[in-house]
Amino acid sequence: MTKWTGELNLSLEDRAGKTVARNVYFQGAFKVMRPIYHDDSGKVCYYLLNPGGGYLDGDRYRMDITAEPDARVTLTTQGATKVYKTPKDHAYQETTMTLKAGSYLEYLPDPLIAYKDAVYRQKNVVSMESGATFLYTDILTPGWSPDGGQFAFNSVRLINEIYVDGEPAVFDNIRLSPADQKVGGLGFMEGYTHLGSMIAIGEQTTDDLIDGLHDLLAKSSGEDQVKFGISRLAVPGFSIRILARSTGRIEKMLNACHKRISEEWLGLTPASLRKY
Repeated sequence: MTKWTGELNLSLEDRAGKTVARNVYFQGAFKVMRPIYHDDSGKVCYYLLNPGGGYLDGDRYRMDITAEPDARVTLTTQGATKVYKTPKDHAYQETTMTLKAGSYLEYLPDPLIAYKDAVYRQKNVVSMESGATFLYTDILTPGWSPDGGQFAFNSVRLINEIYVDGEPAVFDNIRLSPADQKVGGLGFMEGYTHLGSMIAIGEQTTDDLIDGLHDLLAKSSGEDQVKFGISRLAVPGFSIRILARSTGRIEKMLNACHKRISEEWLGLTPASLRKY
C-alpha cells in the first residue's frame, strides 16, 4: 500500500521534433489522458484527471514530471480542483517538475475551488537547467457556502519553489486562512474574492514583452474593477498577480497573456484547453 491517494509519474522526450512519453505511470485517484497534438509543431498536451471528483479529508496526491532536452509539453486538468471539507486532516498535493536544457513546460490547471471548512496545502518544486522555459498559472476561487459567505474555507496554502541550475530562483508562498485572518481586508484580498497568478521563466524574457503584457492586462481587464501587477524576477522571467471578483475575468486576462507569450516564444497560437 502507498501513502498516496493518487500518484503520477510522467517523463517526456523529443523524438525527431515530436514530444512523446518515455515513461508513464499512475495509480489510485490520479490518471492521465492519451496525448493530444493540437498542431503539427510536435508540442504535446496531456490532461490530468481525478476520477474521484474532488479532494477529501486526508487525501494525498503526488506528481513527478520530467521534460527531457527539447521536449515541449502542456499539462492541464480536465476540470477544477475541488477541495471539500476536511474535518480531521488537510488535503495535500505535491508536484515535482524537472526541466532539462531546451525544454518548454507549461502547467495550466483549471481553478482551485476551496469549499466550506476546507484545509488545503499545495507545493510545487521546479528544477530547471539553463535554457529551459517554464510557465505556470493558478486561480484560487472560493467555493459555495450555505450561509453565502465569500471565504468559508479554513485555510489554503500554495507554495512554489523554483531552482535554476541548482540555485534558488523563486519562492512564492500564498497563505489565506479565513479561520484566523480577515482575508477580505487590507493587505490580503482587499475586497476582492478571486486570486490569479502566473509565473514565467525563460531566457527570452525582454522588457518589451513585459511592457506589452502590462498593456494587454490593462486592456483585457475591461470595465470590471480589477487589480493586477507584473514584476520581473531575479532570473529572466516575471510574475503576474490578479485580484478580481470572478473566475472568468482572471481566465480571460491570463489567457491573453498566455497567447502573447506562446506567439513570441514558440511562434504558436495556443489551442483552447477548456471543454466549455
